[in-house]
Amino acid sequence: MPELPEMENYRQLLSGRIIGRTITGVEIGREKSINLTPEQFEREVVGQAVRFIERRAKHLLFHLSSTRVLVLHLMLGGMMFYGRKEEKPDRTVQVRLSFGDHHLFFIGLRLGYLHLHEADELPTVMAKLGPEPFDPQLNEDRFAELLRRKNSTLKNTLVDQSVLAGIGNCYSDEICFHASLRPVNRTTALSEQQLSQLYQSMRTVLNEATRFGGYMEMPLFVGDTLTGGFDSRCRVYDREGEPCERCGHPIVFQEVSSKKSYCCLHCQH
Repeated sequence: MPELPEMENYRQLLSGRIIGRTITGVEIGREKSINLTPEQFEREVVGQAVRFIERRAKHLLFHLSSTRVLVLHLMLGGMMFYGRKEEKPDRTVQVRLSFGDHHLFFIGLRLGYLHLHEADELPTVMAKLGPEPFDPQLNEDRFAELLRRKNSTLKNTLVDQSVLAGIGNCYSDEICFHASLRPVNRTTALSEQQLSQLYQSMRTVLNEATRFGGYMEMPLFVGDTLTGGFDSRCRVYDREGEPCERCGHPIVFQEVSSKKSYCCLHCQH
């Protein structure tokens, strides 16, 4: 599932391509991916320009000139592609937004969605989300308070969107590895020093992952060499059996709080 770095990468790359451009057409391949009838959706969206794109947690918010907002959540297996029809990957498209001869294809939205909301509905839509990892008000003390309040495993706490917004399976494991802590650790058992290290690791890992385009493999457009650049830099996620880059012991797969998790049992404590 795309997480904060993947969605931030999409936001940055798309902003230079569609901001200020007018949506000239819409095609709906899966009605369950939208929250209106296809006819209503087309009527409300076509003719509107994209004013700016915002990211909130794992969502992208496409602010339109009508003051309405398209809220995207890709969920598991979702991705996007921007380009001409002949450039599109051979994948099923659930929603297509056209910008003249270029199109934004929403692919793999089996569980994901692209919903249209009034701007003043956004606080309610996003009400259950916790603070962003880079929220200026999320200092080390506030971070420690949020984690201790959860009283669960690190894995379960880091992926809980009501605690911290934007972290999922991949980066929870990468953050724990960077902090030399196992995902199975209970948050209430961590020392002040460990919580401080975890806070710094969270910011370091997410910054690096965003800088290298996240781990999504499919390019956003033809010639995109950034998207997916972090995949080869993952230290533990999906690396079962490979040697740990710190100590050489094999990375192991475990289920933690009913979620898949990867770690090094030797150098993560």
